[in-house]
Amino acid sequence: MSMTLTGQERMVLIQTAREAIAARLGKRAPVFPPAHGILREPRGAFVTLKTHGELRGCIGHISATDPLVETVKDVALASAFEDPRFPPLRPDEWDAVRVEISVLSPFEPITDVARICVGEHGLMIRKGGHSGLLLPQVAGEQGWDRTTFLTHTCYKAGLPGDAWKSPDASLSIFSAIVFHEMRD
Repeated sequence: MSMTLTGQERMVLIQTAREAIAARLGKRAPVFPPAHGILREPRGAFVTLKTHGELRGCIGHISATDPLVETVKDVALASAFEDPRFPPLRPDEWDAVRVEISVLSPFEPITDVARICVGEHGLMIRKGGHSGLLLPQVAGEQGWDRTTFLTHTCYKAGLPGDAWKSPDASLSIFSAIVFHEMRD
């Protein structure tokens, strides 16, 4: 489940997210940095936007169908303008926005919940027509233990908190490289 991104690759992804959003806000024409290596490989990713430390949008693609740089561009725009929990980002909010990116590893199905390392693994549950996912950093930020993490992943899927115990529930873990832009 381990993977790495260089500082330069992280910078390219942050700049790509910011350029895409700024262009949509009419701030400027986008200037996307060149992408090579792992940035051209299919990877899942999430972009989280925060203003003053508070969530302002978070959307991701879990499937690895497009090159990572394109996935980041797409989910950055979706986080800013299509997250149903928030109104579309306004130009006057832009200067306060901080971008965080989570690049996902491949998903690994598990049957033993003891394999979940809180703070290291993200979690996805599927049961019936429902699915829910929480990124690895969520449990750590909330101070959750494994059972609470499982419970909240079920809630995210619209399921009862103990649905993870059901024999027809499938659980998968994944890791993520999580980084954010360094701004004043």
